[in-house]
Amino acid sequence: MKLLLIEDNLEFALWLSKALQAERFDVECVHDGSAAIDRIGQSQYDLLLLDLRLPGMDGRNVLSSIRRRRNDTPVLVVTANASIDAKVDCLDLGADDYVGKPFEMRELVARIKALIRRHGRSSQSVVQCADLQFDLDTHEFRAGGQPLELTLREHHVLETLMLRQGKTVTKAQLMVKVFDIGSEASENAIETYVHRLRRKLSGSQARILTLRGLGYLLRDANAAT
Repeated sequence: MKLLLIEDNLEFALWLSKALQAERFDVECVHDGSAAIDRIGQSQYDLLLLDLRLPGMDGRNVLSSIRRRRNDTPVLVVTANASIDAKVDCLDLGADDYVGKPFEMRELVARIKALIRRHGRSSQSVVQCADLQFDLDTHEFRAGGQPLELTLREHHVLETLMLRQGKTVTKAQLMVKVFDIGSEASENAIETYVHRLRRKLSGSQARILTLRGLGYLLRDANAAT
């Protein structure tokens, strides 16, 4: 799961990034509001961790800006200002949750996973499509009860399709999930990863469908017929 941390305190940002990476999250970090808006426009994330006190464009303006653009990425505000007024203000602007500093790491991780589950319309820690399962806690895929061996990029592709199952995911959306900004990305590479995933899922009832000109759709084979 891909997170964007928007935090101007460099020391704290480094610590939190490492702590979240230890929990097997893919974390990118920016240190001011304008950089956050640029990065969000270039890539897609499963969740944004947003500080309020940012240089230049502050966190409230960042939040307001992305919601005006109809970006519904879950936003978890993480800030030292834990007043009721600040919480209400952020929730009114479109934040999904709010954590005050200092916080317990276990609580933060639990809130992140809960928001991602909610955004994926699942209240469970295990997301399922037919006999394909994805554990949000361990990040493990299992097909027919057996662990599914995937490369990192194959994992990113399947995770994106799994969390958006029933919805069409474009090649462009997969590219920004799979490739880092500045890396050489191509639609042909996405086609290759999907081909490999189909081969690895050949014994599963989960199917990756191609919708020509639109993208890909993960569905139960029985529901797809």
